[in-house]
Amino acid sequence: MTTWMKVNVGVAALAVVAFSPRLASAADAAHPTVIELFQSQGCSSCPPAEASVGAVSGRPDVLALSFEVDYWDRLGWKDTFSKAAWTARQYAYARAMGTDGVYTPQVVVNGRVAGDALEPGSLAGLMSRGDRGEGGPSVGFSGQAVTVGAGKAPGGGADVWLARYIPRTVEVAIPRGENAGHTLPYRDVVREMVLIGHWRGEAATFSAPSGDSGLAEAAIVQANGAGPILAAAKR
Repeated sequence: MTTWMKVNVGVAALAVVAFSPRLASAADAAHPTVIELFQSQGCSSCPPAEASVGAVSGRPDVLALSFEVDYWDRLGWKDTFSKAAWTARQYAYARAMGTDGVYTPQVVVNGRVAGDALEPGSLAGLMSRGDRGEGGPSVGFSGQAVTVGAGKAPGGGADVWLARYIPRTVEVAIPRGENAGHTLPYRDVVREMVLIGHWRGEAATFSAPSGDSGLAEAAIVQANGAGPILAAAKR
């Protein structure tokens, strides 16, 4: 890791300790705050956001997921984790929130608010404003299935997603593009996002397809059309 990255991580950690979103939200291990980071290895302004999100990603009351988009791939360096599906998810958020276009870095909290999270304080603010409270159905894992409890569903129901991601930091050497010459850390990188069912308010169990045992798993219940996240769990 380069010196400037080490400094950034340290500053992020201190800021999070100074203003912990725990003090301003109802998030806990049963109601984790879902932080989705959209970024690219080819984006020179993304490392500070990665550092800010990484500083809180290990907390039990946080589910952090990093989506590497592909629209930077033609600009000198192809992201080793990028997928068109992640770009599509980011555009879906833009439509749902009524915003023009997409950008990197972008952080979406609980499917409710978005910002760049370039400063640790701005991430804390997003986590506070995007707090979803203690409502929503219960959600958890039972063997190779995801269980969702009964509750009030949105008018169009909700999607039940299974996310699989790398549960550790991966160092990537980048020889070309805006980050040329740097080896940068990437944590909680999403490799699969599988729609396993739809929830309409009644308790239900959804089968999950088998996958790479080396990946961590999380379940997300989200209003249709990239709407607000109602519930989430990780294991």
